[in-house]
Amino acid sequence: MNIIASDVPSYEGMANMLEGYDCPAILVSVDYQILAINQLYRNEFGDVPLPKKAHCYEVSHGYTVPCDEAGEDCPLSAVIHSGHKERVLHIHQTPRGKEHVDVEMLPIHDGQGELLFFVELLRRVSVASAENMSNKLVGASKRFNQMLEKVTRVSRSEASVLLLGESGSGKELVATAVHQGSHRANNSLVTLECAGLTDSLFESELFGHVKGSFTGANNNRTGLVELANGGTLFLDEIGDVPLSMQVKLLRLIETGSFRPVGSSTIKHSNFRLICATHKSLAQMVRAGAFRQDLYYRINVFPIYVPSLRERQDDLPLLINTLLKRISERKEYHLTDSALQILKRYDFPGNIRELSNLLNRAIILTDTNLIERSTIQECLDIDNELSQQGDTPLTLPLSSKKSHGFEEEWVDLKTAEKHYLSDLMAFHNNDKEKVAQVAGISLRSLYRKL
Repeated sequence: MNIIASDVPSYEGMANMLEGYDCPAILVSVDYQILAINQLYRNEFGDVPLPKKAHCYEVSHGYTVPCDEAGEDCPLSAVIHSGHKERVLHIHQTPRGKEHVDVEMLPIHDGQGELLFFVELLRRVSVASAENMSNKLVGASKRFNQMLEKVTRVSRSEASVLLLGESGSGKELVATAVHQGSHRANNSLVTLECAGLTDSLFESELFGHVKGSFTGANNNRTGLVELANGGTLFLDEIGDVPLSMQVKLLRLIETGSFRPVGSSTIKHSNFRLICATHKSLAQMVRAGAFRQDLYYRINVFPIYVPSLRERQDDLPLLINTLLKRISERKEYHLTDSALQILKRYDFPGNIRELSNLLNRAIILTDTNLIERSTIQECLDIDNELSQQGDTPLTLPLSSKKSHGFEEEWVDLKTAEKHYLSDLMAFHNNDKEKVAQVAGISLRSLYRKL
């Protein structure tokens, strides 16, 4: 909604009006000069030397020209062209360093419709970082900022979110950012990895079960839906939900009601839904592998999470951030030649693969400087493994009476299957115990089962 200056007849009144906003605000002239700031701006970003009539692009970015002349979107220019308020996501220079800021620009006209001033509202985006200084979403490229702008917009609503993107691109971190930016942030974010779950296991994990409802149900179990009450439910790899269970999931989303396995009691849960998948759900709908009504229920606000190939400008920042996360005690750096190798690599596994490569490089290097040869060696390891991928790996299994194994040669995948099946039987389907004995996470066990 545009502001008419006749409601606030004087410049002093316009400046005082800024104190009425609940966020940092500045008054800007049509030629980009900052005319006034409110106290919240001073608290958040510091003071501005107003007698010098500083330009907004100088203060926020350190530019000598407006943002649109420096290769960025300019909200002021956008307002002039559109005639109404505009909103963009920028990276600003702040006392804390570079930060993502959600900028909303409001035009102020006089009674005859002539454009007089702009009110610029600035809200810091705390769920992401433009520098390698946190464990949040990290990035500064155009594709990353486009995604983050959508995250910022949808976080404050209750709309269901569908995250689309390749495996390893960071969809779970984006889901966390949506949750943290919402009014549900003080409550739980509950995650269910849907990949590899059978009908019964999916139903039990999601809705819970009562004691004796099936073999191995030795105790009552609270479902993840109930644990997400008041918070956010994140269904990762939603495309892998069994078709037979999709109707129950649809009913849950539509009514917020569910019934634990083996119980006749109807329960209710108030949660915000976020889903993620690397599959094309639209194609699955056409193929009859995914319910169309469920697809439209979860696809209220889709967000595409770009692959690492699409945000190459973020590679140095991501590398520095990951190296700090991997090794807190010792600081590592890549040589320029090592970085150039990674810039030419496609990263089919995205950020997850980059993290693995850097972990491997730290192990292989003898100093805190990771050389080109070390990075090449890390890449060669994966190349050798991929070339051996068509050759079945075999291993001997010694006899174990407690698990009923016999001496035989089997391929690695079958051996793992037998091993986990026997562990599940031996430990009465106690998945947490089996995961502990096998030395893997509970999520990994779900996938393998």
